[in-house]
Amino acid sequence: MKNQTFQLGFTLMELMITVAIVGILAAVALPSYQTHVLRTHRVTAASCLAEMAQQMERYYTSNLSYTGAAVPALACVTDEAGRYSFAFATGEPTATTYIINAAPAGAQAQDTRCGTLSFTQAGVKGVTGTDTVANCWR
Repeated sequence: MKNQTFQLGFTLMELMITVAIVGILAAVALPSYQTHVLRTHRVTAASCLAEMAQQMERYYTSNLSYTGAAVPALACVTDEAGRYSFAFATGEPTATTYIINAAPAGAQAQDTRCGTLSFTQAGVKGVTGTDTVANCWR
């Protein structure tokens, strides 16, 4: 019988190739993940604005005016507190109009594609970013 020696473990070259592959995968996956997180929070903020609009219509039905209304305190406002701040636009609400804005804050401020989302009493949706309303409100 011959005297055989077995090599156990990895060589330095194998380890370096593995590290390089993991690094390349991370470089591709991380930006995609971050974009997905921004989009997910944007969709949540848009849904929150729509829910706020429903609350504003209830207020109008009871008072026949939007004057004196406060930004509805909903659970979604609390959930998105670190990422969006919800407020009426300057000079709003009036007796017959309102514009509610969801301004990105914190980590969500990186969402320059859509920027601030807005919703009016007429159901008009808006954005201040470089992308279209259709893309930002889907």
